Amino acid sequence: MKLQQLLSYTRKAVDDYQMIETDDSIAVGISGGKDSLTLLYALKHLQRFYPIPFSITAITVDLGFEGFDLTPITALCKELDVPYEIVPTDIAKIVFQEKKDTSPCSLCAKMRKGALNDKIKALGCNKVAYAHHKDDIVETMLLSLIYEGRFHSFSPVTYLDRMDLTLIRPLMYVPEADIIGFQNKFNLPTVKNPCPQDGVTKREYVKQLLRQLNLENPGVKNRMFTAIVNGKMEGWPDKSNLKREE
Repeated sequence: MKLQQLLSYTRKAVDDYQMIETDDSIAVGISGGKDSLTLLYALKHLQRFYPIPFSITAITVDLGFEGFDLTPITALCKELDVPYEIVPTDIAKIVFQEKKDTSPCSLCAKMRKGALNDKIKALGCNKVAYAHHKDDIVETMLLSLIYEGRFHSFSPVTYLDRMDLTLIRPLMYVPEADIIGFQNKFNLPTVKNPCPQDGVTKREYVKQLLRQLNLENPGVKNRMFTAIVNGKMEGWPDKSNLKREE
């Protein structure tokens, strides 16, 4: 995928759901994976020509795993001229050594988001951008159907009232396959996830299930995404009611 195509996808999402407003200070959550680095590229280059001014700051929550080297990410942020903050934590030790939970992902995610949100507020940012892409949205819907019995997926824009913080997902229209292509084309300096649970979660199971469904029924992934966008799910803004003030 070319940068121009990435920016086209990103701007469509930002415009469709009014994700960015004048003088927003946006924190970009950086995990070190392909998705978050693609998001960083997208927002930095969008910033250069988008008619509404906004600023971005990259933030990584370091869970404390050994061998998690963020040097390549630091270099990339310097190259892109994006401020970069690393939040050191002992989350890995707490989850895997102290708590020893057989299902650690929920606790880890809760603690990670808490550390990220605290840093975001300390920096004075009013929004945070997550790198969830088109496939993530469909996979989340299938997870909800299979394990919760409801038709649900995360919204493009979510206001967190307790934190007075707005969460946005500018990559919502970007297929994961295109992100992989962008990663290869631009040699993104990804950092491998050292978590021992990586690749053995329910989400990974649903990812493989969706891949098989799409092989057997070409286009089913796109049809599911269309159903989600048009499904008027609870928490999703209605695009038809979103109009920018002139």
